[in-house]
Amino acid sequence: MHKSTIYSLLIGLCFISLSCSNSKDPYADLPQHEMGKVIGEVESVPGKFGENMDGNFQLAQLSSMMEEVEKTGSYEGVIQGEIKEVCTNKGCWFSMDLPNGESMRVTFKDYGFFLPTNSQGYPIIIKGVANMVETDVETLRHFAEDQGKSEEEIAKITEPKREITFEASSAIIQEKA
Repeated sequence: MHKSTIYSLLIGLCFISLSCSNSKDPYADLPQHEMGKVIGEVESVPGKFGENMDGNFQLAQLSSMMEEVEKTGSYEGVIQGEIKEVCTNKGCWFSMDLPNGESMRVTFKDYGFFLPTNSQGYPIIIKGVANMVETDVETLRHFAEDQGKSEEEIAKITEPKREITFEASSAIIQEKA
């Protein structure tokens, strides 16, 4: 075989392998939102947010993530859940339910991205780090204010809370089932 034929074959194989690997990503068609841009309310919620994350990742069960955090104090990886509440100011955090009935607050690495403020109820996949923390009263009151809670509800927050929090570097909001 001539060198030019071998090179042509190699180039062709590269293109085939690239096109095949892209088709395996079930999230490839979702829009990638710009880092740091406040999104607000949108007509179409599903999309990719934060650092680019393709569909080639290993999802951990929420219960496994919780066990790891309770055992070691932290967890790093990818989990899936449903968006329960979203910061109504600009989508700078959201909460999701955990299997133990508690809620986990998710913030975004370096305040680098935001979610649509109307994304409640959508399934989400997030990549990042979970930690066991103690959230002080002032911060809890701030979060309650972001949720639109009344002054009376905010005033009832008088104790810090030990909880699991998650700092996401990437998020994929999926279509509702």
